[in-house]
Amino acid sequence: MSSLDYIAIVAVMLIGVPHGGLDGAIARRAGWSKTFFEWLIFHSSYLLLAIIVAIIWWYLPGVSLTIFLILSAIHFGTSDIKTVEYPWKGSNVLPLISHCGLIVIGIPGLHPSDVQPIFTILAGEDTADLLVSTSKSLLVPWLLTLLVYLCYSYFHNKWVPTACIAAGVFMSTYILDPLISFALYFCLIHSPIHTFLVWTGIKPQERLRSSVEAASYTLIAWLSGIFLVLFLLSKPNLNLEPILIKVTFIGLAALTVPHMILIDLLDKDYD
Repeated sequence: MSSLDYIAIVAVMLIGVPHGGLDGAIARRAGWSKTFFEWLIFHSSYLLLAIIVAIIWWYLPGVSLTIFLILSAIHFGTSDIKTVEYPWKGSNVLPLISHCGLIVIGIPGLHPSDVQPIFTILAGEDTADLLVSTSKSLLVPWLLTLLVYLCYSYFHNKWVPTACIAAGVFMSTYILDPLISFALYFCLIHSPIHTFLVWTGIKPQERLRSSVEAASYTLIAWLSGIFLVLFLLSKPNLNLEPILIKVTFIGLAALTVPHMILIDLLDKDYD
């Protein structure tokens, strides 16, 4: 890993992860956490689900990474285009597929030799080979879909902003190393869009409470990540690079599952 790769991972943790801190506000908006008991149940369930995901990854890394990539594709794609229209309308299949593939197909498909060792750290060599091979096989059909989408946006002006984002993300994935392009997308596009959509939907009288919650959750996530890195570094035969990769992406997976349940299922009326 280069120095820029390390900076990218730090950026994901410091800038990208905090956007999930508003999940408590989303839960209240969806009808949860209106009483202290419900608040306790929600946060306990959220934490328990995240821990379960991490444990499952420990025992089934190949299956876990595969599911994580699929969920990430869906989450990124729907988040990118929900500023324009409800993502799951049949007429939106073209932009949805285009945005779903930007990170999950684009990065490993364009940089297989760079992504291979990352996937190997996360799930083993056999799974890494399979996932990289699958991404390479999907790259050309997805690129054609993206090209049609960009042309489609020319005739349907409401899609121009998101199409421009897709074009920019694609160029960054083509030019830059995988971790850097992922960090740029996660920190500068996905997280700000999500935060804006959630924040504008929070009632003014709820915003102070939501801000305190978000800051608290973010601090807990940071401290947990630092603790895990330091704990694993104390073990023999473990190097910083694989530790950072595992803590970052398994941590993201653990947070993604409860986050997606809120965003893409319970809170879908606000899409």
